[in-house]
Amino acid sequence: MAINPNEDTEFNDALRKHGILPQLKTSLSSSPSPPPSPTFSDILNDFSSYELSELNDNIQDDEKERIISAYRRQRLAEEKIAIKKARFGRVYPIGRDDYAREVTEASKVNEEDDEGEQGTGVVCLLFKDGIPRSDRAVEQVRALANRYPRTKFVSIVGHKCIPNLPDSRVPMLIVYKNGEVQDQMVAWGADRKRAAKELEARLLMTGTLQSSEHIGTKRSNRLDECSDDEESESTDSDFEFDL
Repeated sequence: MAINPNEDTEFNDALRKHGILPQLKTSLSSSPSPPPSPTFSDILNDFSSYELSELNDNIQDDEKERIISAYRRQRLAEEKIAIKKARFGRVYPIGRDDYAREVTEASKVNEEDDEGEQGTGVVCLLFKDGIPRSDRAVEQVRALANRYPRTKFVSIVGHKCIPNLPDSRVPMLIVYKNGEVQDQMVAWGADRKRAAKELEARLLMTGTLQSSEHIGTKRSNRLDECSDDEESESTDSDFEFDL
């Protein structure tokens, strides 16, 4: 009788017990190991100086209190630099004659200590009052201007910037950096209602916004995933204009 050494039978078990057959190899689980738990330092990395101060008031452990104090000093120094670079923080209304100076030229201005000469992100919103999607974009741009004070946001009535601009093209957002147009969003929200985080994500992808800009808040910037594929060709098609 031929013996199959891979069979799990009582007879083969007896042979293995006496060393006649090798032991069966046990299969290892293919499930991945769970990710390691975040360390105390990992958790502190996500806190602002204010949050670290509050946390320190409730800690009874001397060693952890020392670590938190060190992180708070570091965060205060970082926030001091961020405040120094926060040159804007609101939406600036402009006229057509201001466009070159307040948009194109302003985007060429480097921040202090900017060795890479990356220029300034400038977002220009062309809008028209009374159009729901345009009114919604105005509110979203105001919120982003407050959240990203290192980026310059300006606004202008659409037809005052581009003569005879049809209502179907507003709101329009034109994004500049280093004197160059980085992105255009035409009729933003015409195809469907757009969330503020979608606009934020789009501007982050162009490099106009930086997630490290937040001051006094948690440093992480979690955005809902947005896909440019959702935007129709008619919505974001290039619109030729002269300024």
